[in-house]
Order: sequence, then C-alpha cells, then structure tokens
Amino acid sequence: MKAIGIIPARLKSKRFPEKLIANLLGKPLIQWVYEQAKGARYLEDLIVAADDRRIVDIVQDFGGRAVLTSKEHKSGSERVAEVAASLDADIIVNIQGDEPLINPLSIDNLITAFYNNSIEIATLIYPIQDKEELKDPNVVKVVIDKNNFALYFSRAEIPYFYKHIGVYAYTKDFLLLFRQLAHSKLEKAEKLEQLRILENGYKIKAVIAESDSTGRSTISVDTKEDLRRVEEILRRNLK
Repeated sequence: MKAIGIIPARLKSKRFPEKLIANLLGKPLIQWVYEQAKGARYLEDLIVAADDRRIVDIVQDFGGRAVLTSKEHKSGSERVAEVAASLDADIIVNIQGDEPLINPLSIDNLITAFYNNSIEIATLIYPIQDKEELKDPNVVKVVIDKNNFALYFSRAEIPYFYKHIGVYAYTKDFLLLFRQLAHSKLEKAEKLEQLRILENGYKIKAVIAESDSTGRSTISVDTKEDLRRVEEILRRNLK
C-alpha cells in the first residue's frame, strides 16, 4: 500500500485566526506538525494543502511540500480530496494542521489498520484522562463497539470512554466518494463531518493513539491558551 499524508491548512480559522503560522518556539505551528508527521515510517510523501499563498511560501521556506487549493472548501476533507484526486496512492492520511504533538507512530498504526482489506476509513481515539474534557464541546467524544468501530461521535456528554483525535486515513477511492455525499442531518447538528460517514452506513475503524511520556496523545491548538500549553510541554521536552 502506498500511503501519502496531506495536511489541510486553512489560514482564517474562526477561534484562532492565522494559528497555523503562529510562532511556536521560533517556528510556525505548521512546521512543527509537518516535522512530526515526517517521522512516520509508512508515509511515502507529505503535502500541505493550503488555501493561502502565505502558507505555501512558509512551508516551502522550511523545505516542505505545499500546494495551493480552492478557498471554497467547507471542510478539511474536501481540501484533502482536491489534492488526493491527482495522486498515485492507495491510502490518504488527513493530518490536522493544529496537532504539533502528534506521535508519528500513531500515524503508522492508522495506516496498518488497512492491512485488513475491508477497512475504508480509520481514525485515532484516546482514553479520556481529564475530567475537564468531559464538558468541553471542543473535545469530541466517541462511542465504539466491541470490534473498535465507531458507533457515534458527539460534542455532548454521551456514554464514552474515548475522545476523538481528528486524524483520519482513507482509501483514496473512499475519500473521493465521501466528498460527493450530501451533508447529513447529524453532521449539521453536531458540526462533525465524520457523522456523514456513519449516517450513510459506512464504518469507521477506531485506532488508539500512542501517548507521550506525560500520558497525553496530542493537543489540538484551537486557542491561544492551547498554544501556550503546547509551548510549555515542548520547553520541558527540550530540556
């Protein structure tokens, strides 16, 4: 299987505008994500799919590969699909641009899930460790069945043991199919595009992410406070 990673990068995020080019210990946030993902052994290539020329220039300046995509996409998956359509690949890994602590081994584990030929899409989950996450709508909870397939995702408090980490892997064929599916009722209600997949009867394999020495899986940078938290962790790790 040939797996290629794509990092969808939208400059004007709502909660933290221009976060992907925010300074994090002397490097832009997107560079930390790119360098972490580059550590995955099973990725044969890594591309940033950007909606703004500034991101493309920044990525190319640090030696990464980036392409400019349409500004009209409504989700990261649509942006990833635009780039994936022209690639020679079996598996496409959608790596969020705000995950600077993502463990490369988690990406590799996601890819190996496709050794089971029946898998069309897989995503990362991690046991909830912090009670503060339970009521936080930015932390998406997931319920899984006994075979580790997702039953439901929600921002609300539902019967859960795991939180969702927004990194996906798809077969290229499924990704191109997914972008053609109409937005679903559950997706609109929860503002979670993965519910479109479940509501259309497809299965999502859940893979438990690898943790670091602190017991964390990763931290998504959604706010400036998140950026400060990541900076503190990186400073400790660099000592």
